[in-house]
Amino acid sequence: MNYCFDIIGTTSLLTFFNYQQQLEQNQNRGKAYLGSHECSLDGFIESVENIPKKPDWNWDDVVGSIVNFWLKNEDKVRYWQNHCHTIDSDTVIVARVGKIEALRKEFESLFDV
Repeated sequence: MNYCFDIIGTTSLLTFFNYQQQLEQNQNRGKAYLGSHECSLDGFIESVENIPKKPDWNWDDVVGSIVNFWLKNEDKVRYWQNHCHTIDSDTVIVARVGKIEALRKEFESLFDV
């Protein structure tokens, strides 16, 4: 699979929306953020549909990476489900999905001096 998915935290809906709008200016970006009011597989798959300017990715593979994460990371999923059980309606749980190679280059650039 060429894509990876990970749940990264929670934030206010307004903060998420503003950050997503800034990120979406680059159509060739290597990552996207998904927001959902509930920590569920269906919630994150549905949030893929809410990305206004989708990069030119294989979106079936992106959904496959979300499903794969769900199947292989039960501890993380349970942690976030328990943590997000108490969030209010103005808060979303945020996940990152991206091309593995693009994320690798981004992380390596952090250490370039």
